Amino acid sequence: MSEKNNLSSTEHIKMKSDGLRGTLKESLRDQITGAIREDDRALVKFHGMYQQDDRDRRAERSAKKLEWLYSFMIRLRIPGGFITSEQWEALHHVAGNYTTGVIKITTRQTIQLHGILKSNVKPTIKAFNTAKLDSISACGDVNRNVICAAHPKFSPVHEEIFGYAKKLSQLGLPKTKAYYEVWLDEKPLTDKKEEEDPLYQDRYLPRKFKIGIAIPPNNDVDVFANDCGLVAILENDKLIGFNIAAGGGMGATHGNAATYPRLGTVLGFVSGEEKVLKAVYEMITVQRDYGNRSDRKLSRLKYTLDNMGVEAFKAELEKRCGFKLEPERPYEFTGRTDFYGWHKNHEGKWYYTVFVENGRVLDDEQQLLKTAFLDIAQLRKTNFRFTCNQNIIIADVNEEDKAEIDAILKKYGITDHTDHASPLRKESIACVAFNTCPLALAEAQRVLPGIISKMEPLLDKYGLQDDNISVRMTGCPNGCARPYAAEIAFIGTAYGFYNLQIGGDRTGTRLNKLYRESLNEEALIQELDGLFKIYSGEREAGETFGDFAKRVKWVEY
Repeated sequence: MSEKNNLSSTEHIKMKSDGLRGTLKESLRDQITGAIREDDRALVKFHGMYQQDDRDRRAERSAKKLEWLYSFMIRLRIPGGFITSEQWEALHHVAGNYTTGVIKITTRQTIQLHGILKSNVKPTIKAFNTAKLDSISACGDVNRNVICAAHPKFSPVHEEIFGYAKKLSQLGLPKTKAYYEVWLDEKPLTDKKEEEDPLYQDRYLPRKFKIGIAIPPNNDVDVFANDCGLVAILENDKLIGFNIAAGGGMGATHGNAATYPRLGTVLGFVSGEEKVLKAVYEMITVQRDYGNRSDRKLSRLKYTLDNMGVEAFKAELEKRCGFKLEPERPYEFTGRTDFYGWHKNHEGKWYYTVFVENGRVLDDEQQLLKTAFLDIAQLRKTNFRFTCNQNIIIADVNEEDKAEIDAILKKYGITDHTDHASPLRKESIACVAFNTCPLALAEAQRVLPGIISKMEPLLDKYGLQDDNISVRMTGCPNGCARPYAAEIAFIGTAYGFYNLQIGGDRTGTRLNKLYRESLNEEALIQELDGLFKIYSGEREAGETFGDFAKRVKWVEY
């Protein structure tokens, strides 16, 4: 068990928080500052939001002796990434009324909105509640948004898998009613026994916990990047159970060798809904009881697994479950891409996957994404699904409605942009980084499109323009864009400088390795020019960039 007499400050905040209430109500009433109280900054994460500030304006405001321009990011809990047309329309108007206006699709199949002033947080939450959306547990030391395979075309069991995502999300919700009291002005419970929480107790988890569900052969969710990964096993197009993996996580800290990215380890096979839910639940309790509560940099499940040892962890899990895991069942991943354009599923429904660069939904000179999606939503003839690659699927379209929706996509430039974006650009992912993320050391989403524009001519020069190499960029080593699972990663070390990492595979089953440290953008492009030249001339038939980098030992494994 973790050391109880050497707890981090966050652990003390959680335990004395009165079920995550803290002094949030008092912080909201304080009109002197745009911030909330220090302890409340830790607690507000459990309600699905982070306090941030506009880092572009820090120096200017400090020079004028003004408080930093504080605001809040709110992230929704949307298990499986599914919302209705009505909910999209509500989201569109909330973004217009209270935020920067940009709707950001995250790599966890949900959305987040930035730039919400403290006075607008409650109206935002209330507007979401009216649309039957919430941000409970979207952040904080709890089970985060549960992700699953995004596209209903590619498996007849998709709806069943989506059902698991919803059930696991519900299973991992805290029992406290603090969210409803603080943000929705509901009356406190008269009997606090209703809030007794056998899963989280009063400690919650040592750190965040993430669950992902994949349907082979497509690993679009990067299932092994999750604390708990479920790989669906099918026989004759029927779901028979899951291989269950533990210990994935992308975060690391520069200069701290004790921290590292890790892919999940498959522990075994579980069949039957009751046993599957039990296994995931008890994996959470093992992490609750054995996770490091002293050093938050070492508190994810991956460190718990490695400290205990895989066999000891598995034995503890089986003890708590009351059953043994069966041997791992065979499966194969062949890719992890989104499938753009129109596709029909086994039920005759149509789906159009839109390329949304870095997940930023806005209107610009190339395409009017927000306008198009609003027009489509107002038809009330579709649903919307988010992908873990930061794209949107216009979903569940009947045959007779397809032409009308297709006309809107063409009218606003969506079809043209999706069709003509290069494979490299479509495989790129970036985190938010500057100007809002307080952890960012460098830019990510604001500069990656330009870097891709410099990489595309290199691929053209070497005849690689159709090669869908995965490229991911983060402003720090915490790994929100799953950079360590990419073939090429740019990981921020200081403003304008990045570690270049290469050698990951194309299916999310091998991490990349450090190739060069702290390069500026010009040096990154120069390095890639040389690497692409050698790759194009010496690769074997069908060999991917990441596999080539490993074979020729550009990085050591």
